[in-house]
Amino acid sequence: MKKRRFGMSNDITDTDETLEISGIKLKRGALHLGIGKIYNHKTTGIQYEMLELLDLNQALFKNLSTLKNELISIHGLENATSADDNEFLNVDAEYISDADWEKAQSKYLAIKPLLSSDSEGSDSKALEARAEECNISSRTLRRWINSYRTTGSIAALLEKKRGWHKDKIRLDHATDTLIKEVINDFFLTQQRPTIEATVRRVHKLCHQKGCAKPSGKAIRYRINQLPESMVMKRRGQRERAKNKFTPKAGRFPEVFNPLDVVQIDHTPADIILVDDKHRKPIGRPWVTVAIDVYSRMITGYYISLDAPSVTSVGMCLSRSILPKDDLLIQNGITDVEWKVYGYPRKIHVDNGSDFRSDDLRKSCALHGINIEFRPLARPEYGGHVERMIGNLMKKVHELPGTTFSNIKEKDDYDAEKNAALTLDEFEKWFLTYITKVYHLSIHSGIERTPTKQWEIGIFGDSFSDGIGIPSLPVDETTLKLDFMPSFERTIQSSGVRIDGLHYYDACLNNYVNTSDDNKVKNKFIFRRDPRDISKIWFFDPELKQYFVVPFANQTLPPMSLWEYQQVRRQVKLQNGTSNEHLIYKAWDEMQTLAENAESTTKTQRRRDQRRKSHEKSQKRYEAIDTQQDDVESTVVAASRTNENKDVESPITPDDDYGIYFFEDIE
Repeated sequence: MKKRRFGMSNDITDTDETLEISGIKLKRGALHLGIGKIYNHKTTGIQYEMLELLDLNQALFKNLSTLKNELISIHGLENATSADDNEFLNVDAEYISDADWEKAQSKYLAIKPLLSSDSEGSDSKALEARAEECNISSRTLRRWINSYRTTGSIAALLEKKRGWHKDKIRLDHATDTLIKEVINDFFLTQQRPTIEATVRRVHKLCHQKGCAKPSGKAIRYRINQLPESMVMKRRGQRERAKNKFTPKAGRFPEVFNPLDVVQIDHTPADIILVDDKHRKPIGRPWVTVAIDVYSRMITGYYISLDAPSVTSVGMCLSRSILPKDDLLIQNGITDVEWKVYGYPRKIHVDNGSDFRSDDLRKSCALHGINIEFRPLARPEYGGHVERMIGNLMKKVHELPGTTFSNIKEKDDYDAEKNAALTLDEFEKWFLTYITKVYHLSIHSGIERTPTKQWEIGIFGDSFSDGIGIPSLPVDETTLKLDFMPSFERTIQSSGVRIDGLHYYDACLNNYVNTSDDNKVKNKFIFRRDPRDISKIWFFDPELKQYFVVPFANQTLPPMSLWEYQQVRRQVKLQNGTSNEHLIYKAWDEMQTLAENAESTTKTQRRRDQRRKSHEKSQKRYEAIDTQQDDVESTVVAASRTNENKDVESPITPDDDYGIYFFEDIE
């Protein structure tokens, strides 16, 4: 980890002191496990050769120092070449220009037909044929394939590895519009002109109209971005497109391997929760779920009192990719395993704005994840995750405080009066259900348990070969940072201002009021976790590292984005304006009133519980980031009785979750 030294003047002693600030270097890449490959141990640095894979957590290795065989966890390993900067792209996604993205995308399209081959260099004849087709050398094509396989990410195909500049090069509006018109009126016709003919036509019209002449690559890139099914239909091949892209009625296109397609969706849970202080109703939580279409295994989830957002998707996707051991321990579940992790090749989502953000699109691309949006009016494309959520809600309807799915089912049942579970208890219930019941129950769609189907897909059976151990990210912190919302800001002498809040740290000093050659102030990339806006993450474009920048006003307390927006609105309503002093004062007054009140409203209790859950999740997040080995178990207090109610919480210390909650499992 590199450090930056900042000179600081001392007016009293007139001497120089230096302040060292550690940064977090981004590491993007995947740990590919295979027999005969060499790996480094993260802690000891000892090199090991894999001899035999035993399960999803451990393998037999030869210690290359002692030449003895050892049984060790695969999660403690890293690629033997991980110190090589060429293996990772250590730059924030927002610093990559559109032109560089286009070049990387064109390389990916060239090698895409060859990536299905299991051999390291692909079949020589197929390689030569593809190279000739793309008008490039086979050596270049092989190098691109090897680079992509190193990380499983399009980021590996970017030409520039160091010295990135945020130039955001784009075609001017007139040229861009002309290209779109030519593609629409010339290329997408039943005459089916070639791409080269389309390029020549664009260049001819640019010359006639006096527009800037775009490169052929820029035009080809825009054509290659068009959906193939749409291109075939517009170019008079409607029947061929129908045969190729239309699945059988009511069925999702066939999936052959684990993690080929992961579906993600949100839903409000059909249950009223209570706060963990007064045990009174606070409303319904939101659940985000990711499911592997091949095995029907739940790969990740996120439960929150906040409405769905990019953060919900990012948290769910991060959990989907990472091992689940720490998550189970934190929720007090130690008698079951959840051996699901790895990068999905494609995520299948609906058309909500939370899935269509540029941040999510680029972050997925950097980690080699394709995003596919559900076609309109095609319910079978979201059927797996929706059916799973529907079955989950049926089990939720058995819990106290359920709202059921409709008024007829609810009848005279008073959900708020019978509410008993806190957010933590509901999350533990959810984890227990999916790991001890759902994953171990026969699924009618695959006629075996999801766990068994996953194991067959990974290790194979007498009828088919497995895909092997899924790839893992080499750095968890990089993964989480990539899925945080980003901002562009200039750096002033007072620090950085975001949403009216000032942030400052000495790591910003070198960039205060800097500008480019045209005297335009430079903008820098910052990322922020909406659950805790007391700090932001600054990407240093020279060191290629992230630094934590806290509130400039240290008297401001940690708060989530929704809490800050609420306090800010209240301050503006009362004073006509807002500043940090007024916000802190209002926050302090609100906290005092809430603490002194004998009973609180449902809205206030929900706000308090949101804050607590955000603080709790941040503590877990920081524990993982600092790579603490002794993860403290967070066990939910399971036996409580609702105050002023006759209904007891269904969770007691002696309950067997797999028996009590889930009788008559379908």
